[in-house]
Formats: sequence, C-alpha cells, structure tokens
Amino acid sequence: MARKVTKTAKVIKGSRKKVSAVNKKSATPKAKNKKVNKPTKTKKYIFVVGGVMSGVGKGVTSSSIAMLLKARGLSVTAIKIDPYINVDAGTMNPTEHGEVFVLKSGLETDQDMGNYERFLNVDLPPINYMTTGSVYQSVIQKERNLEYEGRNVEVVPDIPLDVIRRIKEAGEKSKVDVVLIEVGGTVGEYQNVLFLEAVRMMKSAEPADVAVVMVSYLPVPGSIGEMKTKPTQTAVRSLNATGVFADMIIARSSEPVDEKRKEKIARFCNVKPEHVISAPDVESIYDIPLNYEEDEMSLQMLRILDLPTRKPADLKAWKQFVSRSKRSNDVVKIAVVGKYFNSGDFVLSDVYLSVLEAIKYSAYKLGLKPEISYLSAQDFADKKNLRGLRKYDGVLVPGGFGTTGIDGKLNVIEYVRKNKIPYFGICYGMQLMVLEYVRNVLKLKDSSTEEINPNAKHLVIGVMSEQREKIANKEMGGTMRLGEYPAVLKQGSVAMKAYHNKEITERHRHRYEVNPDYIEDITAAGLIFSGTSPDGSLMEIAELSVADHPFFMGVQFHPELTARPFDPHPLFTAFVKAAYEADV
Repeated sequence: MARKVTKTAKVIKGSRKKVSAVNKKSATPKAKNKKVNKPTKTKKYIFVVGGVMSGVGKGVTSSSIAMLLKARGLSVTAIKIDPYINVDAGTMNPTEHGEVFVLKSGLETDQDMGNYERFLNVDLPPINYMTTGSVYQSVIQKERNLEYEGRNVEVVPDIPLDVIRRIKEAGEKSKVDVVLIEVGGTVGEYQNVLFLEAVRMMKSAEPADVAVVMVSYLPVPGSIGEMKTKPTQTAVRSLNATGVFADMIIARSSEPVDEKRKEKIARFCNVKPEHVISAPDVESIYDIPLNYEEDEMSLQMLRILDLPTRKPADLKAWKQFVSRSKRSNDVVKIAVVGKYFNSGDFVLSDVYLSVLEAIKYSAYKLGLKPEISYLSAQDFADKKNLRGLRKYDGVLVPGGFGTTGIDGKLNVIEYVRKNKIPYFGICYGMQLMVLEYVRNVLKLKDSSTEEINPNAKHLVIGVMSEQREKIANKEMGGTMRLGEYPAVLKQGSVAMKAYHNKEITERHRHRYEVNPDYIEDITAAGLIFSGTSPDGSLMEIAELSVADHPFFMGVQFHPELTARPFDPHPLFTAFVKAAYEADV
C-alpha cells in the first residue's frame, strides 16, 4: 500500500533566494539559524455515528479509537451526545438506557462515559456530556438572558451552534490534540438530526480538521450464509442525505469482513478500501483496539486528519492486560444479585456495567478468571432458592432504588452472613445490609428504610436532611448527593487494610443514609462502621471483623466508578481475593 506523503510545513516565501558572493559569508550563519514557521496547530475532531441499528458498539468503538490515538502519542478527550430530552441520565430508566455513570463532578451521564474513562484512564469533566435537553435548556436560558440580543432564536442554526460551542469548549478546557465525539442513536432517526447538522457545519467550516466514522452492521442471515452489505449502503445514504459523508466505516459483524466486502462497501459508500475496518465479534471488549490495529485503523485515521504518523501505537501494556485476562484457569465465581437484570426474555447486564468490569479488573490482577452470574433478586423472595448461592465464592448486591426485589435481597444478605459467604454491598446494598443486621441481630422487627416503608417504627435508613425538602418539592433531577466526597477510615479495619490509607475520596449517588440514632446500638451488636464522613455524621462503610466473617462489607459510595483496567479498585480486589480464598 502506497504511503501518502503529507505536507507538514509551508516554505517561507523568499527563503530560497540566491545569496550574492559579496554577502555569502555574512548570510550563511543567519541561514543556519533561520526558523521555519510551522502552520498553526489546530485541534482535530472525530465524530462517531451509528448505522443500521443501535447496540452495534459505538461506545466501545469510540473508546478504542481514542485509546489508540493516545497510544500514538496524541492527547485525546471524548464526548458523548445523547439524543434525549432528559437534561441528564439520572432520570432515565436503567432497563431502557443502561447504567447511570456518575462523573467526578457529580453529573449523571450515559454508561459510555465510563467506557471513555476506563479506556483512556482519565477523569472526564461535565462539559464532555450533553443531551438534547441540556442543549435546549442552555439555549432557552441564553434567550431569557438576552444573550441573543433580541433576535429570533431558531432550532437551526442555534441548537447546532450550541452543540459546536460545547464541543469546542471541551477541547479547549482539556487542551488536547483530538476531540472524539460519539453521537448517540442511529442515522435516520429524527432525534439526532440536529447533532448531525452540527457535524455538517463543523465539517464545512473545517474540512481538514473533522473526520466522520460510521459504525455499521453487516448481517449474515443464517438462511443465506452470506455477509450482506446493503444495510450499510442504505445507512450511508441516509447519512449523506444530511450533508455528512463518512471518512471511515467500522464494519461490525459476527465474523471478519473479507476484502471483497470491503471493496464493495468502499465502492458504494465513497470511502477508500483501507478505510473500511473489520470489526468482528470478539471475546472481550478489550480485544477491540487490538483487532482494529490489524487493519491499521489508527494509522488510517492519522492520514485522514493529515496528522504526522509519529511512532507506532504503544500497546504493550494493553496487550499484557488482555493476555492476563485470558491466561488463568483458576476460577472465582461471583453472583451479582440485582433487580434490573430481567427484560422480557433477555438479561440486561449493562445495567451494572461498571460493577461487572470492576470485578474483572480485580480478578485479572489476582491472576483469576471471573465467572460472573446475573441473578434476579425477585427469585430469592422464596427462601427455598437461597441454597443455590452455595455454589458461588462471593455475592455482590449493587445499587438501586425502590421496593422491587427488596425481600429477595434481604434474604440473600441474611443467608450469606450466616453461611459466611463473602459479601459486598454497594449503596443500596450497604443500606439493606445494615437493615438485615438490625432485623435479625438486634431483633428490631418493625424496622425498615424510609424508602420502603416510611411508617415503620424503626427507620434505620432515613432520608438525608438536605434531601427531605427536595423530595417534598419533587426536585428529583440531579439533586442527590452526587460526585466525589471524602471519608476517613477506622484504624485496623478491613477497609483501611485494603486502601492502605486513612483518608479516601469516592463518588456517590444517593438520597438515604444510615440513621445516626441507631449507630450506637448497631455498633454494640458487632457491625463496625469503618468509614465515615470527616465530621463523623455520615456512615460510608460498614463491615464485620474478619474474626466473624471472611468478608462482609457495604459501602455507601460507588467504588466501581473509579476502577480501571490498570488500576483495579482496592475494595473489589479485597472482595475477590476473600471470595477465592474463603472456605465456603
């Protein structure tokens, strides 16, 4: 394949004039020290859009592209655009939209923001996430503030212009070379037309600095047995109808895309054959960047954006991580008991995506192969089903809201406590752990959480004082205790031994807390509050001593949100280690 030579600097006009013999000596030293002006460095923008159908993997594609460019020495940030009227993801139903990922700032976002943070190993700012609702809200507020100076404010161009403003601001604040933007939804849907218009406007204004990647699906119908390109051709035509043209096509399919199909896509979709990247189904999402590089994806992207090719992508650490994830035969079996798994006849594991990935990272670090089972809490309302938990090395109850599956979760927690099966409860999983302890150890039978039964005699878990007025006024969106908060750990506790630190900072998302009125009695009964807010008012971690249980811990925060492939979360690692070593 011929290598394209790119021009990286312009020759200064007049710099090659002949020097006269008289002035030759005096001119030579100046010529040696002459600095050649280089073009002004501009930011590059890569838009990732989806074709044919949703769920083809735009999020991991965007994460992979960003990671590969970073591996080539470029600085990169990633943005997600969600085409929903919701102002943020906090009010979206997890079974419809997937996990709510909370940024360090406290903004509730789409789960793809978590993928970006994990693949790039960064904490992303709130400007990197937007929804249709947040953009409209911004434009309307500007109109109310007379920032449009009295002119008519219109959907086009003002909504796309605000989208562009946000994209540019994110790039400037992050001070990066490349800004990658994933546009949610599928080409052809009404909801993302305005975002595609923003892409068109940017591409028109800065054609050399903007690239468009379409992630499309190539089905292989079982009755035909042949990979079909027509759906992708149709999706590309729909994209072209908006005035946007793809520079690269990521061809998703159940198997590798052969050269014949690449040539066909290139011919009918107006891209170069080398810009059609094969993306077959793989064992793990962490195989995806390595798979892309087999088609020289990052090199082709540098050429599209007229960037210097620099060094080859440094993927040594990534390859070691992927290799480590596949190397071990020692299995640790973890059951995740949640309320959101079931959706008709299908299981939606994405609802707890960060939890599942955090378990994997810690298992890989310990040289273990995780076998994660997704169990519905509702099934354990019948105590006869609890014996099935004996086949697992550890049980985790993640966060959640509402009353669905509560009886099942409480039964699970009681069972694993009594049978000394390692347990890790997150957010609601901690609150229910405390409630179970109060009911079955302290014997306070008429006890509950205010969320389940506000009329109970003993409200062991209550609404945080600053949240009560918000709930009464129905101020529900973006009003929980969100984002990073510090905590102080108890000397000699299981938590402190895991962190190797007395002070920690973790991300939160909750309205309820352990009622301070019951802390003294709970502590006297043997449950240790090993982590608290610095002023001691909020209980952040609860645990049993290792003398009483191999691992029984709950945390009010969400440690899964900061687990990274190369930096697993210490509490998950402690839990997985205890699960593997426990004699259950």
